[in-house]
Amino acid sequence: MTRVRLDLFASLDGYAPAPSADHPSDHPMGEDWGAVTAAYTATRTFRERVLGDTSGEDAGDLDDQYAAAAVEGVGAEIMGAAMFGLHTFPDDPDWKGWWGDQPPFGTPVYVLTHTAPRPSIEMTGGTTFHFRDDTLDAVLAEASEAADGQDVRVGGGIGTARDFLRAGLVDDLHVMVAPVLLDRGVRVWDELRGLERTHRVTSEVAESGTIHLSFRRD
Repeated sequence: MTRVRLDLFASLDGYAPAPSADHPSDHPMGEDWGAVTAAYTATRTFRERVLGDTSGEDAGDLDDQYAAAAVEGVGAEIMGAAMFGLHTFPDDPDWKGWWGDQPPFGTPVYVLTHTAPRPSIEMTGGTTFHFRDDTLDAVLAEASEAADGQDVRVGGGIGTARDFLRAGLVDDLHVMVAPVLLDRGVRVWDELRGLERTHRVTSEVAESGTIHLSFRRD
C-alpha cells in the first residue's frame, strides 16, 4: 500500500531554514541550511546519491541508517516550486533544477507551481519533472498512481511540507533535529497541535547529537 512520507530538518528551537529574500540564488535553502543538515550531508548515503562520491567507508551509524531509509521504496516525489528553483530562476527556460543533469530522485517528480502548465523535463537517471497547478489531493493521487505501489515522498521545501502536514496527508514523518539554535527561519510545528495523537511517536539520538523524531500513522 502506498504511503506518504516526509523528511524534515529542524533546529532544537523548532525552526527550519528560510531561503534568503535578498540573495536566493546564493542561499536557495537558507543561510542556516548547512547547520541543520551537517549530520545528513556527512552520511555515506548523501555522498553517494547526491555527490556521486563512493570513496568513503560505510560507518553504518544511525544518521546514515535514517538517510538510507528515506530513499528506499520511493516511487514518486512531490516538491514545491521553491525547492525546484522556479522562484529563483522564473524566466530561464533552460532551468532544470538545482541537481545537475542527473538528479538524485530517479522517479517521477511533481513540482507544485502556479506557473503550470509547463512541459515536463526528462532527466538522466530516471527523473522526470512534471509541473502541476492543482490541489494537494489531486497531485498526490497522480503521484500515487505513478509510484505503482511504492511510496510517495514529499520532498519540501518547508512550506509545501507544512501544507501536506496540516492537510493530514502524511503517513510517515521523520524530523532530523540538529543540536543547534537558530532563533530564525520558519516555525516547523506551528498549527500541528495533536499530531502525536494521530501518529505513533518514537525518537532516537545519534552520536552526532541529532535527534531523530519519527511520527507514524498505523
